[in-house]
Amino acid sequence: MSTTERPALLPITKIPSSGLPAHALVVGDPARAALVAKRLDDARQIGANREYVTYSGTWRGLPVVVSSHGVGGPGAICLFGELAEAGVRTFIRLGTAGSMARGVGDGDLVIATGAVRDDGVTQQLVPAEFPAFSTPEIVVALQRAAREHAAPHHRGTVWTRAAFMPGVLELPMQPYQRAGVLAIEMELSALLVFAALHGHSAGGVLVIDGIAADDLVDEAGNTTYDPHRTVVADGVERGVVVALDALFELANDAA
Repeated sequence: MSTTERPALLPITKIPSSGLPAHALVVGDPARAALVAKRLDDARQIGANREYVTYSGTWRGLPVVVSSHGVGGPGAICLFGELAEAGVRTFIRLGTAGSMARGVGDGDLVIATGAVRDDGVTQQLVPAEFPAFSTPEIVVALQRAAREHAAPHHRGTVWTRAAFMPGVLELPMQPYQRAGVLAIEMELSALLVFAALHGHSAGGVLVIDGIAADDLVDEAGNTTYDPHRTVVADGVERGVVVALDALFELANDAA
């Protein structure tokens, strides 16, 4: 292979280096990527390495990619970069999040208009003042799909934070709650900044899997966080269809 010839597979995700569909659904968990792939027609695995598992298929005739990015912004942005290199231009993240607002309950969807950049990676890419905002057309498409599927949903700002559990430093939960932030998660702002820097479209829909304002550990230091409940699984199933339908609408609007 010459020094200018592209490899057949990209190095981090082992996905094909070109030819991917323009529309992608990205998720944290490889098992969730497999769950989404079962919804697609003609689904096949096209890459697997580390936490990155990728499938291609069609949804209502639209070619799409679904891929897992693991936990945290630094690793996730590696996936976003290689997906874009291979042809993806529109990204929707389907993930889980902890509720920070009254009335935002387990299994509900949160459609992000933007994200607080506390992700541990974009601080090294752009100035602190640079925003992390969702593409407006994606927000509208997600909201319309949620209404069509009668999925309980909310629209607003989320907080992307690198640390999952608090340590010695106090978690600034209350100021963000007073500012109206709806939920906390770990990767979305990295996606939004990445997309903005490269001229792509991006947004996110998150399924609430717990109340972040509650303590995640009891007095004995044992975790009380339990995302493996029926109400959360049902919310994820709704979120999958909402996100895929939003991609379909976006593709049709662009045609």
